[in-house]
Amino acid sequence: MQLRKTYSSVNPELLYDEIRDFVLKQGTTIGESKLETYLLPDDTSSFMFRGSLTFKVQVGQGKAEKECLRAHIVGTVKGETKVMLDINDELFSPEKVSALQDDLSFIFGSYETKTITRKYRHESNPE
Repeated sequence: MQLRKTYSSVNPELLYDEIRDFVLKQGTTIGESKLETYLLPDDTSSFMFRGSLTFKVQVGQGKAEKECLRAHIVGTVKGETKVMLDINDELFSPEKVSALQDDLSFIFGSYETKTITRKYRHESNPE
């Protein structure tokens, strides 16, 4: 499943931190985390932020962790901030997705301008 959200006037760094905390609350661990800052070409006093987070869950007793969710965040403080969440439905349950959406809506709902949910089938990796 893929969730896409667009927010207006939300600090991308705050959104990055909140998504990290909300997903960790669902029993995951962080795989990778990266937050980068870029100057805007037409206004060198403003910045664009780009963040990515991956989260993992343990798939069985004594087995390795697998990625269950990947978040991409791009935006500016005074403009739009876009979030794309790629969710593995088999590893991150619908109940956890619903709880994550509820948390995001409670904190950022009044800033949200658009949401798109796309469902797709994951291909299994024989490992």
